[in-house]
Amino acid sequence: MCLILTCFAAVAASILWYFKDEKNLYKLGTLALMYWGACLMWFVDCFFALMQEEAFLDLSLNDTLLGILIILCGVLMWFAILIYNDPRKVLNHKKNFA
Repeated sequence: MCLILTCFAAVAASILWYFKDEKNLYKLGTLALMYWGACLMWFVDCFFALMQEEAFLDLSLNDTLLGILIILCGVLMWFAILIYNDPRKVLNHKKNFA
């Protein structure tokens, strides 16, 4: 289920990046790359599980919760990057006293 959830998140972030982030203001490409990396990681994990004659996808509740946690961690990391870059200059607002 981790693979399915992160693939949906990667596709959603990629679509948002393609259609909404023309000036790269919100760094949606970074969010999409984080999710595509997680998707690749889970695909490799599923592939090795298949090689050990286990099920390709784990549809348990624990695996679903892990997928949700990975998506939340990606959003939190993206939010930290967004705050650091401060695209609207809200946090680094300097007053001119001339």
